[in-house]
Order: sequence, then structure tokens, then C-alpha cells
Amino acid sequence: MTYPSKIVLQVPVSDDSRLRVFIEECLKDKVALIAVVGDGCEEIEDLIDDILVGDGSDATRFIVTTSYPDRSVDEAVEFVRHWKMVRTDEPDVVKL
Repeated sequence: MTYPSKIVLQVPVSDDSRLRVFIEECLKDKVALIAVVGDGCEEIEDLIDDILVGDGSDATRFIVTTSYPDRSVDEAVEFVRHWKMVRTDEPDVVKL
């Protein structure tokens, strides 16, 4: 599966054990932004950041993350739609 450059991840996630695999796939696909929304979204955002940073030795492991603990999915999607990417060679697509 190829992911778009911006993703809205709604929690709770169906399988926490797949989060690491998901993040590795996002890195491979050059995802630029992961926005997390729903109950517990701040903890999932922190977990994603921990997976990305690892031991801190690889600066290429970077994806912008954000969370919306008090917002609806629609509000998170709206933010992501308006988030401007530095790369201009890709369509402005949001996946939920």
C-alpha cells in the first residue's frame, strides 16, 4: 500500500502492534504529516514520535505529528487539508 503525504489517524487504532509497521511504511512512502484524533490521541502521537526518533541517530526518520484531543475527525481533516507542504511535487491528498 502506498500512503499519501498527509494522514489522519483516528484512535483507538484497531491493532497497536501494527503501529510500528505502519510508521515504517509511512517513512518508506515519504509521508510528511500524521495527525492523530480521538480519545488517547496524545499518547499515540507520543508513541509515533518514539518510533520515529528511535535512538536519535538517523535524522532522516522524520514525519511531522500532531494530535487533536478535543477536536472532531472533521476538524482534524480540515486542519490537515490546510497544512502546507514544503514539497510541491505531490498532490495535496489527505487520507483518513
